[in-house]
Amino acid sequence: AEGRESQPHLQGVAGLRNAGGSCCVNAVLQSLCSSSPLVEHFLSGKYLTALQKNMPLFLPRDCSEVATTFAYLMTDMWLGDSDCVSPEIFRSALVNRYPAFMKKTQQDAQEFLIYVLNELHEALKKYRRRRSYEKPSTQRCCKKVITNETSIVTQLFEGQLNYNITCLKCENCMYKNEVFTVLSLPIPYEYECSLQDCLQCFFQQDTLTWNNQIHCSFCETKQEAAMRANISKAPKIIVFHLKRFDVLDTMKRKLRTNIHYPLTNLDLTPYICPVFRKHPKYNLFAVVNHFGDLDGGHYTAFCKNSVTQAWYSFDDTRVSEIPDTSVQIATAYLLFYSCQPFSIPIQKCKSQDDSAS
Repeated sequence: AEGRESQPHLQGVAGLRNAGGSCCVNAVLQSLCSSSPLVEHFLSGKYLTALQKNMPLFLPRDCSEVATTFAYLMTDMWLGDSDCVSPEIFRSALVNRYPAFMKKTQQDAQEFLIYVLNELHEALKKYRRRRSYEKPSTQRCCKKVITNETSIVTQLFEGQLNYNITCLKCENCMYKNEVFTVLSLPIPYEYECSLQDCLQCFFQQDTLTWNNQIHCSFCETKQEAAMRANISKAPKIIVFHLKRFDVLDTMKRKLRTNIHYPLTNLDLTPYICPVFRKHPKYNLFAVVNHFGDLDGGHYTAFCKNSVTQAWYSFDDTRVSEIPDTSVQIATAYLLFYSCQPFSIPIQKCKSQDDSAS
């Protein structure tokens, strides 16, 4: 687009109108808008190839509309001339699939993010031939599960946990794999802690007792067990959900713990299976904040723009540049990290062939 340099609107820096209780939607969309590889997939038109291939498979119309309206919204936010756009068409498409978001009340940002990623994956997934797990020399406890569905969502956001479960009676070892797009972390301290504290709490060994006992194939009965998790597949983009909403007895409460998280060089090495330590260092590129209480709160986002390399605060239609020092605050709820630096999204690609992505 010629002459965009003379226009005041910056690419990827646009406010979003609030349709009533949609601050949660807006904060999550701003974070996804700052994920350059995801945005590029839609701006370049690559998503159309996958969408068209899925049409003969009786893809639900609502599902394809979510992907299409998401592409239109990203285009408006990156290439449009307005400093403020409306996400209502996209939100309406998603509401058709998830009626709970029809209510004009505050929703949970983590749940909304998972819904969006799930819908984009369903619309754009491709099928591939099944392959064997790993070479025989690979440690049994660190095998990756090779799924037969792939999409831009799985390529960027999907990770895998491996659970090592040991029966405390006979010491028989079992292994369980679990795929994730968002990792929910417990908050170990009430007033102040670090993201590493949360990670250590999540990945520490846990004992399964009472109703959580496992069925041991050797003992042939339910037994107490020790369980420890590690990451057997580290995603390119890892999203941490800080579990601020807690249940104490029967009362729900919000944990206002000030969690210190790094802007650069987050080290995940201690939690990644040694066989697969390819991208242990991550850099922050977006934060979703939650202010207020359980029922009357408000969401905003801090996002790093790949064009200007500056941080911006997004509070619905209010957008302002902020210094790096303002990014770490005690209201963080979702943290978005990438193991690779982002480049400016390509608007057009020479080929619509999506096989290389």
